[in-house]
Amino acid sequence: MTSRGFVSLVGAGPGDPELLTLRAVARLREADLVLYDALAGREALSLAPRARWFYVGKRARRRSIAQESIERLMIRAALRGERVVRLKCGDPFVLGRGGEEALALARAGIPYEVVPGVTSAVAAPAMAGIPVTHRGLSTAFVVVSGHAEAAYAPLLSTLPPGAATVVVLMGLANRAEIADLLLASGWPARTPAAVVLDATHESAASWTGTLSGLGACALPDERPESAGVLVVGEVVSLAAAIAAVPRERQSAPAA
Repeated sequence: MTSRGFVSLVGAGPGDPELLTLRAVARLREADLVLYDALAGREALSLAPRARWFYVGKRARRRSIAQESIERLMIRAALRGERVVRLKCGDPFVLGRGGEEALALARAGIPYEVVPGVTSAVAAPAMAGIPVTHRGLSTAFVVVSGHAEAAYAPLLSTLPPGAATVVVLMGLANRAEIADLLLASGWPARTPAAVVLDATHESAASWTGTLSGLGACALPDERPESAGVLVVGEVVSLAAAIAAVPRERQSAPAA
């Protein structure tokens, strides 16, 4: 009888393979099958030389594999005794449906683990010089999904203006609606705002301005396939100064 395999729900971080955790790299090297997302980064392919790779990503305005099908793929492979890596962009439990996959594995009696990743909610602003919290400017931040009004409106419509930095994932297409909602909720039109595109990738770009200009901001080349993170709050005012500082990669000192 074939022994049951094992599933690792692995966070791939914001796309740069150098931001993978050591445990994530170890699980990729051991994997028989890798089910990867659109933004998980094919650069990680070399880290799983013996695995079969299968794309299960979801992108806006494109047909994609159903979540239930992804869960069945994981379960069936594990029942065959395979070591499966479900490679998810960012962190598996931050707007990544990792909780649903964990519950499906638990119901099926499949042993699994969660390998946290660097969430894009923090990493993308950081790469653009924006700290999501900063003493004197913001002591908290909120993260919401921007793919539909039902996802972001309940929180953003009741959040007191300036009470926290607002970070919106998957909200690029709805940035005008999100900005209008915040303005209608009393946020000042001059509140600093930013859009960060493709953080950690060669195509990375960003826009900074004010909340009143967020909805109509011109994005570089209007790249519809770019992954975008919206940031609203006073911390955005630090972007120019922080991002302007040269940040060369430093080599370890010689022994």
